[in-house]
Amino acid sequence: MGRPYSVRAALRAFLAESLAATRPRATLAQRRAFHEYFVTHLPSSSLSPDRQPSAHRLPRNESQPHSGPSSRAAQIAQSQQASRDTTIVRIPIKSAKHHFGAGVSRGSRPYNEDTYQAGTIEMPSFAKRQPMSLNRRPGSEMSGEAAKSELGDPQVFYFGVFDGHGGGECSEFLQERLHGYVEEAALLFGLESSLQKGGAANANALDSEGGIMGEQDPEDLQKSLVSSWRETVGGYFKRFKPEYFPAVTNHSGPEPPETLNNSSIETVLTYAFLKADLDFTAAQASKRTEQTSTSSSMDDPVLSDKPLNENDLLFHPDRPASQNLRHKPQRPSSSPDLSAPIGGSKRFQGGSTASVALISTPTPVPFWHPASPSTLMVAHVGDTRVLLCRTSDGKSVSMTTNHHPDAPVEATRLRRYASTFTTDSFGEERMGGLANTRSFGDVSSKRVGVSAEPQITKADIGPGEYAFAVLMSDGISAVLSDQEIVDIVKEARTPAQAANDLTGFAVEVAESADNATALVVRLGGWERRSEGGGGSFGTKEQRDYRKSEAENPRARRQ
Repeated sequence: MGRPYSVRAALRAFLAESLAATRPRATLAQRRAFHEYFVTHLPSSSLSPDRQPSAHRLPRNESQPHSGPSSRAAQIAQSQQASRDTTIVRIPIKSAKHHFGAGVSRGSRPYNEDTYQAGTIEMPSFAKRQPMSLNRRPGSEMSGEAAKSELGDPQVFYFGVFDGHGGGECSEFLQERLHGYVEEAALLFGLESSLQKGGAANANALDSEGGIMGEQDPEDLQKSLVSSWRETVGGYFKRFKPEYFPAVTNHSGPEPPETLNNSSIETVLTYAFLKADLDFTAAQASKRTEQTSTSSSMDDPVLSDKPLNENDLLFHPDRPASQNLRHKPQRPSSSPDLSAPIGGSKRFQGGSTASVALISTPTPVPFWHPASPSTLMVAHVGDTRVLLCRTSDGKSVSMTTNHHPDAPVEATRLRRYASTFTTDSFGEERMGGLANTRSFGDVSSKRVGVSAEPQITKADIGPGEYAFAVLMSDGISAVLSDQEIVDIVKEARTPAQAANDLTGFAVEVAESADNATALVVRLGGWERRSEGGGGSFGTKEQRDYRKSEAENPRARRQ
């Protein structure tokens, strides 16, 4: 581990705490943080139609017939003016069953360790700018037009699925706080809007003061975070060079993509994931386990002979785990309760996977509109999955890859650090008892390379190119194939019904049902989801057979 804290790290922590205490937090207070609803425009007539003035203001005996074309034209103009009168409303995403659906089942487990999140996040747009020559259907912008955010850009939607293992402490932490880390990272790095010229959104976000932590350069933020991992954990992280940290990674061979810079959306997401995992890991290492905290355990002759630092997962002879956290780490302002201990009062040795999808549009038209393009950004850790359904042929398109030891990229990355790779009775490779090589938490496996560095995938979606997106835990993806999942969603009328049907079918056909969570997000081609590839008939026979086999358990024994 080296020295407990270097002079540079101590000075950096002191300056951060001093600036946080003296500098006003008006910038964060004025920002509209993460919300579980989206803001949109609706015609005023749809809010309270009974309050509209009657067309016949005079008694019937005093009314007069039409006086000619002029009065008809005036009536049409008046009706068009009324239709343009709109009102801003807030619609909860989790209640908008025609746009979003969530299905949750604990399966055959005694409790559910999966969590999910859905809402809008306050950050500059990263959508691909559309060419000026792109012509749209007149009036399409008025149908379900979404309001802009306070930064001046269209709203950025946030969806996430978190699959906990060993308990729900880590998945609940990600559900409540990960979106805050993303917002905080976008503010710290000065993420510039892809739609506004001159960085207008960036100027509003930074408020000419250089971020909430003081004058910090994006390169210093990257180097400081990697240095914190190296000093706190060591092991694998002594040579840690995240892919989307240009200030740390030495690119050999082809040049990095143009969008990869010190303030890109990929760098922001990587920093948010790694910073959240560092805070969670350090918080668990600073706690004592229940075994060491009770004096009765020392009366046992077997326990008393064990080394004193056996339970210090990040132990060092000169720095026990209880001293790994000298100062209170900086927390996102949108966290619900910063005073509560991360991961509970006892040391949590489990972890959680995560799949987060961010959707941004170049125009105020929402992403589910058939004429609206959008940009999808997926940050993924572990074996949760994100799928898209292509409208043209009805095929599934995977946006993620399971981070398992048998994956070629993960095997090459970890074999030099992992002590052993084993194969369990099901024929699956494991590293230190873990099936995932990337996850949040799992403190005891951090030294051998289990990190929360996300795999980031970006997709520019054209108008109506994809019908829907599905985010799910391994309780569904380990039981059903990608095409089966997509075909089940096609048969539902609404995304809410599709999510419930998907979780119900996965739990029904599984021999030992795991926790199952599914999020279905409507995209522009939802109404055409059954056109390409013969609809859902491709896997219908297979699904019917699996369902009949599940209903007759005796058939499996023959």
